[in-house]
Amino acid sequence: MPVEHRAPETTVSYAFEPVDTTRRTVGILGITLQDLRFRARQFLIAVIGAGLVFAMGLLLSGMVAGLGNEIAQTVGAARADSWVLSTGASGRVDALSTMPSSTVSAVAREPGVVRAQPIIVVPEATRVGTVTDSVVLIGGRSEGLGTTVLTAGRGVRGNGDAVVDARLGLGVGGHFTVAGLTFRVVGTVAGKTLLGGQPDAYVTLHDAQAVLYGGRPLIGAVITSGTPRRLPPGLSAYSNQQIETASLDQMAPVVSSISNSRAFMWVIAVFIVAALVYVTALERTRDFAVLKALGASSAMLFAGLVVQAVLVSLAAAAMAALIANLMKGLFAQPVDIPTSAFVVLPVTALVVGIIASLAALRRAVSADPAIAFAG
Repeated sequence: MPVEHRAPETTVSYAFEPVDTTRRTVGILGITLQDLRFRARQFLIAVIGAGLVFAMGLLLSGMVAGLGNEIAQTVGAARADSWVLSTGASGRVDALSTMPSSTVSAVAREPGVVRAQPIIVVPEATRVGTVTDSVVLIGGRSEGLGTTVLTAGRGVRGNGDAVVDARLGLGVGGHFTVAGLTFRVVGTVAGKTLLGGQPDAYVTLHDAQAVLYGGRPLIGAVITSGTPRRLPPGLSAYSNQQIETASLDQMAPVVSSISNSRAFMWVIAVFIVAALVYVTALERTRDFAVLKALGASSAMLFAGLVVQAVLVSLAAAAMAALIANLMKGLFAQPVDIPTSAFVVLPVTALVVGIIASLAALRRAVSADPAIAFAG
């Protein structure tokens, strides 16, 4: 039988060109940036809106920090190592206990005490011209403990003299009245306030006793240089830190309210950026369809949305830092924006951008590639 000759079998291999993922990603990011340029007006509106919200968040952070800083500055200005109060006292600097003036000499004799001086701290209403205001009257001796660093003028030398914080709005030579007593400003200080911006007013011990105790020989506390190792019965020593903590604790409801308002500001910022990104996604349905027809994955589309949202949020954060610094002086209470707030702000903006981009994710990934070929 004839032998059938067959051609040797050959194996045909099909080589597919690998997808250049990097080039495709760069292309999608380029389209995203071009869309930002094309819709510049919309994005500018979102940046301004989110920027104002971020600025309020920074200012609220500054208010919280300011409440603590003003207490620390007022307590620190006394230059004391310890505060001797009646046992069981609240420890708040603006609500010191009442004790006889003789307590000063009793404390001064105790071991560990280098120097002891009386002090009175009390919030009082005041009249500046025809305007009623508030001050924190601080009475003490005119030398040593309880005095503070001046920015202008001289220190208190006698009855009727007063050194006041600049927030009272009086310069050297000005006058104000507390409980019928008229004081003449002989010096000014800066950054010495309490209770959300009430200016401190340093006066003699005699004048403070006349205002608060009707001239009776009573004091609010004994401040010491050196820490007493023991004290007479009925007295307890508080450190500066303990006085500051007790004073700030009374502001806890205020701090909580401000912190909650700040968190609400971040939520508003998310909604502002999310609304912009979502509206943009609605207008880019055909763009997403074309990109999917060209092989773009859902992750790539999401990356494009994230880039837009993050750029808007970061631009808003940069604007917020500038606005917040300009607006600090508009508030009655001290606003001390901590450096940490400026560090946290870009991170917050980044998180806001990522969360906001989720609003448009479903719209982007559900785009039908067939739309790309529709008329």
